[in-house]
Amino acid sequence: MIRKIITIDEEKCNGCGICADACHEGAIAMIDGKARLIRDDYCDGLGNCLPVCPMNAISFVEREAMPYDEEAVRANMSEKSNGCSTSAPRTTEAEESGSVSSQLLQWPVQIKLAPLNAPYFENADILIAADCTAYAYGNFHNAFMRDHITLVGCPKLDDCDYSEKLCEIIKHNNIKSIMLTRMEVPCCGGMEYYIKRAIEQSGKDIELNVIVISVDGNIIK
Repeated sequence: MIRKIITIDEEKCNGCGICADACHEGAIAMIDGKARLIRDDYCDGLGNCLPVCPMNAISFVEREAMPYDEEAVRANMSEKSNGCSTSAPRTTEAEESGSVSSQLLQWPVQIKLAPLNAPYFENADILIAADCTAYAYGNFHNAFMRDHITLVGCPKLDDCDYSEKLCEIIKHNNIKSIMLTRMEVPCCGGMEYYIKRAIEQSGKDIELNVIVISVDGNIIK
């Protein structure tokens, strides 16, 4: 049958494994350091994996594909929960070699200390991280920081409104994209609100990609 299904650009894929975590049907596995759709009938075509991909490597296509098989998905996820899955483990090339390098591209990283204008902001993909996310998500550097300029903060601990400073950074630099990693806890909602307000006040059309991480280190959305 012809239906909507995901496709993964392996050239863009950085092997972070976020999409595999986000796929509740087990349709994506990490194989040889790349995300791959392992079975058509596992993919429901809803695309929970699309918004979490930091490299925009996943998109929809319409093609001949097996229909979504809910029974097969249940059996697959049951095997995974029992530790019997035959899917390849989600590891990056760096993890396989035993060394994971820092992906930090600039200094300072604290929002309060960041300059309003700097060469590294030009044509940059920005990651704004609630600081707890780096501790909650084990593969944070490779999954989120890679190829991004990183700014961190905590609206509860800093007790400040980041929107004015972030607005000035956006206004004075050519920012390509902004991704926010936040925790599921209510205080992180302030971080999301400040960034949205900063983008709106800057007058620029920049899409915000929000990744929510649970307190036990899983990606919620």
